[in-house]
Amino acid sequence: MKKFVSFCFVLAVFIISSCSNYKSGELTGVEGRTKFYEPTPFGMVFVPQGSFNMGPSDQDVAWAQSSLSKTVTIDPFWMDETEITNNEYRQFVFWVRDSIMRRMLGDQLPDDYVITEDAFGNPIEPPAINWETKIDFRDEEVNEILSDLYLSQQERFYNKKEIDTRKLMYEYFWVDLKQASKKTNRYNFETKKYEGFILNNDGDKIEIKDRSSFIIRDIINVYPDTLCWIADFTYAFNEPYTTMYFWHPSYDNYPVVGVSWKQATAFCIWRSQLLNDALALDGHPGVHHYRLPIEAEWEYASRGGIGNSMYPWGGYYTRNKDGCFLANFKPLRGNYADDGGVVTLPVGTYAPNDYALYDMAGNVAEWTSSAFDESAYLFSHDLNPDYRYDAKPDDPPVMKRKVIRGGSWKDIAFFLQCGTRSYEYQDTSKSYIGFRCVRPYMGTN
Repeated sequence: MKKFVSFCFVLAVFIISSCSNYKSGELTGVEGRTKFYEPTPFGMVFVPQGSFNMGPSDQDVAWAQSSLSKTVTIDPFWMDETEITNNEYRQFVFWVRDSIMRRMLGDQLPDDYVITEDAFGNPIEPPAINWETKIDFRDEEVNEILSDLYLSQQERFYNKKEIDTRKLMYEYFWVDLKQASKKTNRYNFETKKYEGFILNNDGDKIEIKDRSSFIIRDIINVYPDTLCWIADFTYAFNEPYTTMYFWHPSYDNYPVVGVSWKQATAFCIWRSQLLNDALALDGHPGVHHYRLPIEAEWEYASRGGIGNSMYPWGGYYTRNKDGCFLANFKPLRGNYADDGGVVTLPVGTYAPNDYALYDMAGNVAEWTSSAFDESAYLFSHDLNPDYRYDAKPDDPPVMKRKVIRGGSWKDIAFFLQCGTRSYEYQDTSKSYIGFRCVRPYMGTN
C-alpha cells in the first residue's frame, strides 16, 4: 500500500511539474531544456564574427577584374588550424574500406558483422555496421568473401595482394536546403501537398512528394588521384610522389592532394557523421556540421583580423626582416627550394596568422564551397556572401568551376594574397590543391 501511495505521489508531482508552465499563465518557456556549451573542436581554432573589406588589397596584376572591393560581414565559425593531412584523409579511406568489408561479410555472416535489430527488437533497415567485431583475416571463409575487394590476379604487380582502390565507393546524403527554401517548393497547407519540382543529382526534374525529395544521394570514389603528380606536369620526373606521397609514413603530416571538390565535400559529410554518431552513443545531440568554407569565410580568416592586409601575415612582402620567406610558394624565377621546400611541406611549417591559422598562404591551394563567377561580388549579399551552384554531370564545364584560395607551392606570390581568387573544376584533382573544414559556431546558453 505504501508503494502504491508513493507511486501516486511521484506521478502527481510529474503531472503538476509538466503542466506548471501552462497553468501559471506566464510566459516561461519550455522547462527542462539542457544547458549547452560548445568546447573547442579538436584541431580547430575560433574565428570571431566581424566585418572586412573583401577583395584585392593590391593592383589587379592579371587584369582579370574577377573581384572588387566590398564590405561584408561574417558570422563566427570554427576552422581547421591546418590543411587536412594525408593521415587524416587516410582515416576516411580506411573507414570506407572497413565499412565495405563489413557489409560484404554481413551479407554472408549477419550475426557477426551487422546489426539487424535495435535494443527493443525492432528491425533495422538497412542493417547497421557492427564495428565491435574484429575481422579475422586468418579465417579462410572471411578471405573468400572479401576476395572481390582485392585486385584480380592479372592486375597484381609481382603477385602482391592489394585493395582495388576503384571499389572504395562512399555513399552519402545531404539535404538540399536551397531547393527546399524556394516558395514554389514549399508545402501548401491549403491543398495539403507539395506542388513543385526539383532537380536531382543527375539533373532530372522530379515532382516533390514529401520531405524525402530534398534528400540528395550521391556516391563517389574516395581514393586520392595519386597520378596527378605526373599528369599535372609534362616532361618532369615526379614518379616518386605518385608511388609514395599518400602512403609512406614520412608524408603523414603533409597536406593531402589529388582530392577533387566532390571528394572534399564527401569528406566533410563523413566527418560530421563520425562525430555525431560518437556523441549519440554518449547521449548527446549530434548537431555538428562540417563543411568547406565559403569563399568569404576563407578570405576573412586568412586576413587574421588585420584590415586590408595583402598577405595573411599582414605585411606587403613575402620575406621577414631576416630575409627568410614566410610561405611555401614559387619565389623568384622558379627557385622552388629557396623557401625551404621544393613541393609541399608538413602543415604548420611556417608561423600562423593572428587567428592561429597555419598555411593560409602557400603550401597547397584550398577548395571552398563557393562556385566561381567573375561577377559574384556584384550580386552576392553583404552578409555571409556566397554564390553556390550544384553542377550536374551534363552541365557545361563553366558551371563546374569552384573557387580555390591561398595559392600553392607551385604558384607565384600574387596567388598568395588574401584577396586573390582563382578556380578549378569540381571533378578534377591536382597535386597542388587540398582543403580544410569549417564548422558553425553554436554559441552557449
